[in-house]
Amino acid sequence: MAEQLSDRGKRILEAVIEDYIATAEPVGSRSITRSHALSLSPATVRNVMSDLEEMGFLISPHTSAGRIPTDKAYRLYVNSILEVKHIARDNKEEIQRRCRLAGKDMGEILKETSRLLSSTSSYMGVVMAPRFAANVFRQMEFVKLSSRRILAILISQNGTVQNRLIQTEEEIDQEDLVRMANYLNELLQGLTISQVRERLLTELQSEKVRYDTLMAQALALSKETLGSDDRELFLEGQANILEQPEFADAGRMREIFRAFESKGLILDLLDRSMKADGVQIFIGAESHLLRMEGMSLITSTYMTGKDTVGVLGVIGPTRMGYGRVIPIVDYTAKLISRLLEVE
Repeated sequence: MAEQLSDRGKRILEAVIEDYIATAEPVGSRSITRSHALSLSPATVRNVMSDLEEMGFLISPHTSAGRIPTDKAYRLYVNSILEVKHIARDNKEEIQRRCRLAGKDMGEILKETSRLLSSTSSYMGVVMAPRFAANVFRQMEFVKLSSRRILAILISQNGTVQNRLIQTEEEIDQEDLVRMANYLNELLQGLTISQVRERLLTELQSEKVRYDTLMAQALALSKETLGSDDRELFLEGQANILEQPEFADAGRMREIFRAFESKGLILDLLDRSMKADGVQIFIGAESHLLRMEGMSLITSTYMTGKDTVGVLGVIGPTRMGYGRVIPIVDYTAKLISRLLEVE
């Protein structure tokens, strides 16, 4: 794609994109010659812009003589033209301060991360929490609430807590619940939640369980405690998207809200980002999100040690300031990875 364009074509395309990012208004040849030091006449710029339109990089809205970039243009821009700078100092300090205030609870850290991504980018922040199955088991507790109702508490090494109410077929004393928890905490220590599930199945099928009722009850309760492995998604700043001029009409607003309500689609897209290291950029139709035309997503994975555990990013219009947002997403992911490593 890049080899189709001359240096002049790239410079003019860059000028159109930067002006459109700044104004959200179609860009004309005369405005380019006025605001960019290209040393070209409006007629020359107009001819190059016409060529760019034929090549699919620009389109002309019916209501204006100016042109706006296409998804193809933004893709070329971020891959071959854009020079990503270091994160702005004030953004860096804000991210550091907000992460420290979030405390040590995993859920609060990730929720605060989505908020700060939204506020520092002025778009929408999104964070996908790690799969619970990837966490390392720390401890399990059982608390008797009524004769046959138990609160099971599962805690992972990184501080994630999962609670589940369990209805038992027969009454179990609190003393027996404590003994069950002690047995499980010794049996499962150091395993990932995924490995815990496998270990429980193995233990439930073993001969010794048949002759130890307490052990069998403990294993059955812990198996029910683990339940499903749903992924949690934190979204903040939807209102920032609606403030963008290209989404001002009521129809577009409804489409955007419907897309955001379908969190499964966003999770699927973020799952795709898990397969690659570093910053990923999905532009417009590339996202395959329902009714997300005209929007882009910038993501980066965060890690514990060498293992990728989650994804965070920013959703905004395709007209977003990529040069400013990319370093925000990249730095935030690296900072969260360091926080999780300390945990």
